[in-house]
Amino acid sequence: MTSTSESPASLGRNLIEGRWQAAASGETIACFNPSSGSQIGSAPASSAADVDRAVSAARRSFESGAWTARAPNWRAQILQKVAALIDQQADEIAQLETRDNGMPITLARALVATGAETFRYFSGWCTKIRGETVQISAPGDFHAYTLREPAGVAALITPWNVPFTMACNKIATALTAGCSAILKPAEETPLSALMLGDILMQAGVPEGVINIVCGRGNVAGAALAAHPDVDKISFTGSTDVGRKIVVAAAGNLKRVSLELGGKSPVLVFPDADLDQAAAGIARGIFSNSGQACIAGSRIFVHQKIHDELAARLAVIARQMKVGDGFEAGVNLGPLISQRQLDRVSGLVAEGVRDGSQVIVGGNRPDRPGYFFEPTILTAPRPGARILREEIFGPVANLIPFTDIDDVVRQANDTQYGLAAAIWTRDIGIAHRLARRVKAGNIWLNCQLVVDRSMAFGGYKQSGWGRENGLEGLEAFLQTKSVYAAL
Repeated sequence: MTSTSESPASLGRNLIEGRWQAAASGETIACFNPSSGSQIGSAPASSAADVDRAVSAARRSFESGAWTARAPNWRAQILQKVAALIDQQADEIAQLETRDNGMPITLARALVATGAETFRYFSGWCTKIRGETVQISAPGDFHAYTLREPAGVAALITPWNVPFTMACNKIATALTAGCSAILKPAEETPLSALMLGDILMQAGVPEGVINIVCGRGNVAGAALAAHPDVDKISFTGSTDVGRKIVVAAAGNLKRVSLELGGKSPVLVFPDADLDQAAAGIARGIFSNSGQACIAGSRIFVHQKIHDELAARLAVIARQMKVGDGFEAGVNLGPLISQRQLDRVSGLVAEGVRDGSQVIVGGNRPDRPGYFFEPTILTAPRPGARILREEIFGPVANLIPFTDIDDVVRQANDTQYGLAAAIWTRDIGIAHRLARRVKAGNIWLNCQLVVDRSMAFGGYKQSGWGRENGLEGLEAFLQTKSVYAAL
């Protein structure tokens, strides 16, 4: 592959078989800066025909062995080159991410660095994929062993909340396993994915191994999920769309991994360090304006410390600066779109009508863009929508409790099970509750800690399978058993 001389983000084209191509229809989707509502670029409005071209390119590259047949150390070196190129272009990527997504530039820079580290981490796995020999009990003399092979052609569908990092995670894992892939970024935030495509070309990833197709989820995404020549789907997004992915995958029984929604509980006990807890809880709900599947939005606080913690959280929320991600000192950028702003403000208004009390926030600032204040509610009605539905905004609910068994029941009373946090100095309570709370990620006296070496995923309707670490890699591998008579 050779890199284009133009910025891929300004081309508004798909990457298929190493070439930048417009959508077959010539149609595009406008990309907007959520801090201002102004257009900053465009991306192809791809159709099933564009998806078919991309899948065919991925299939050709996979069957030819252009990537998977190369030596593991060679593939590892390519991934390391990708990481180095991300580092070199980090500021440009971060600025584009802030314009396209709205997140504060400080957060964008941190997430871009995480993307580079993801490629470095998975490059180490390229040389460590192995099967095993097995002494079997079948009568006769056999040499029996297993092989770990790539799943095939993978469809990678990413969300809009952390676009570049998610694209890096899925692509790095698929490449490490030896798959060829098609990335479909979220229609709201496709631009940094196109920059990543250019970096992959610069690093020497062979043509057709990674293809990027932009477009609407109900058109391009649906065509990709249902395509009969796709072997594996890795999707991150809402639970509702995840269900549709499962139905679409049934045609050829694609292997599916899903990282879906969350309604994460936070349990705060009387012996917790309230300074640390307040800071951690605020970070856990307000980071990226609450647009995170692991955001701790249901905060169960022991009655003894409820009012004190509420006051501390209110102080933190009032001190947060809401604004354009490029403004100095900004903590919260905008929500992604007018649609999301209407949803968040509507759920808060409904919660207030249901009896919740607003401690702080609850309003839209008087400025252009899709901003919403950091908001803390208390005394929500049991069963209210604001307690059951994923808000995906900077909105926390405080719920008092007195009984440990009852608070565990409440914490688990949700269709989701992605993450949970427990704040206490009692190590016994902490570890016992880590076993009892039904979630795939548990934080003890911390929040939002994620590492590529640790499996990430959810219980219940928060998803299928895991990402990151060995378990994430295994999702892109399949096992072959070989019996040789001696």
